[in-house]
Amino acid sequence: MTTDTTIINKFGTMTGWNDITVNLLSRDVEGILKIAYDDTVQKENVPGAGMYPVGRSKGNYEANASITLYKEEADAIKAALATGSRLQDILPFDINVQYQKVDGSIVKDRIRNCEFTNDGVDVSNGDGTISTEFTLIVSHIEWNVI
Repeated sequence: MTTDTTIINKFGTMTGWNDITVNLLSRDVEGILKIAYDDTVQKENVPGAGMYPVGRSKGNYEANASITLYKEEADAIKAALATGSRLQDILPFDINVQYQKVDGSIVKDRIRNCEFTNDGVDVSNGDGTISTEFTLIVSHIEWNVI
């Protein structure tokens, strides 16, 4: 007797938050709520004779990233710093983000030369946890690295 397995879509089981591992400063981060990163290259159509562009130009590259951490995770990072140092004093570091697929394969992105640009706390009455979104300045993003 054979069992007919029906896949609900062509991708099968989708990658989700539970499949992500974020590593920064040589440690896997557990107290994380969110990581966001993207990059862009400015591109413009180049006009010429007629109504359609005759070419396309490329401009500057820009990468952006942020990470939202629970206060306990941020405090653990700060505890590893020299007394009186701030998050913004940490030298540039890379962040590795791994996505593990159901078949066991791993896709990894690397956010390069990160530095914290802010620190702070925003907590209100009724909050059960405290978290902060940290903006990062980054040089570039390497997508799908080995």
